[in-house]
Amino acid sequence: MQRKWISLVGCKAASEEKNIMQTQTSLWVKAARPAWRSLALVTCVLAVAFYAAAQGAHTCQTVPIVINIDVPQNHQTQPVAISNTGYITGGYRGSDGRNHCFLRSPAGSYADCEPTGVGAIASFGWSINTAGQLAGVYLDSSSVYHGFVRDADGSFVAPLDSPDGGTGTGQGTIADNINPTGEIAGEAIDDNGVYHSFVWVNGTFTDFDVMGAGTGSGQGTQTATVDGLNPMGALVGTVVNSAGAWQGYVREADGTIMCMVNAPGAGNGSGQGTSPGGINQAGTIEGAYIDSNGVNHGFVGPACGTLTEYDVPGAGTSSGQGTGNGNINALGEITANWVDSSNVSHGFVREPDGMITKFDAPGAGTGSGEGTYPYCNNASGQVTGWYIDNLGKAHGFLRSCH
Repeated sequence: MQRKWISLVGCKAASEEKNIMQTQTSLWVKAARPAWRSLALVTCVLAVAFYAAAQGAHTCQTVPIVINIDVPQNHQTQPVAISNTGYITGGYRGSDGRNHCFLRSPAGSYADCEPTGVGAIASFGWSINTAGQLAGVYLDSSSVYHGFVRDADGSFVAPLDSPDGGTGTGQGTIADNINPTGEIAGEAIDDNGVYHSFVWVNGTFTDFDVMGAGTGSGQGTQTATVDGLNPMGALVGTVVNSAGAWQGYVREADGTIMCMVNAPGAGNGSGQGTSPGGINQAGTIEGAYIDSNGVNHGFVGPACGTLTEYDVPGAGTSSGQGTGNGNINALGEITANWVDSSNVSHGFVREPDGMITKFDAPGAGTGSGEGTYPYCNNASGQVTGWYIDNLGKAHGFLRSCH
């Protein structure tokens, strides 16, 4: 997936994606995924029939409320994942100036979730399942990335190091997703800075590359984060080719690459193309694409089927503006950000019938690079993410239907 990352004062280019924990100048997260980030055993989880059958009605029957969920005594917080049971993970900037994984309970209590005894100097939680297992990444003193799993009892499996991961600065392994069965998907950055994707099941890594992936630094095969791996083990992500353009892919649990995903309006130049952001248990994918003018547009549809492209009304039409790439829940609801003509970010929720509700977190700034950045929604319609205030500081938020 093409990744656009948020610094403390705005968005970073995809080529800067992994330097945030290294430099400690920014919180390490993928920004609201502008075009670049199954419960039953069935033969084909990607069938169009599931797409139609599993979509639910509107979740919110009342006016949603949005509250601040900053980690106490820390000025900057960036949540990226919320489980169906209401647990939230992400990262915060500590008093030591470094970024650390946090876990927030539905009752509002906080706990650190940085692995201990492995030399971690910074960490980030990327995904959490209904069993309370959390997948994330930590940085060691040599600025190498390592994946980890935190179980609900507070114990850790660390490090998780893919065979393809390099051992130099800015290289290593990143655990991006964990599904309800404890399967993990992520990516490894090798000694040449090339990306390779992996799944980790019962302690065993399976690394893979998708045909067409480039072999230069910053190119390769990447996975979508947070909701890129569904309960049945289907996975979506993005291939960055030798020209720096993107194509999406859909991978079955058995390792078969079912199809490549290309939105009709996507550009084919460097930093352009199609990037799936997630797949739910119905086999519905969502994502975004960047056109030949550098404008972001959203899409949704059955995996390997016909995509519906959409734009949030009011979204900007210049390069770097438009409709972003976010998260899709079990009901087929999507949350993400959209950027207006003044380069201010706002949130939205899109229902399966196409209805779009816009929102802004209280306290969000109104200047360029500021605003609201939703990142994940759960089956109850809760949305978490962060906002940038008018001082350029990041704060967590939780939007709930009641």
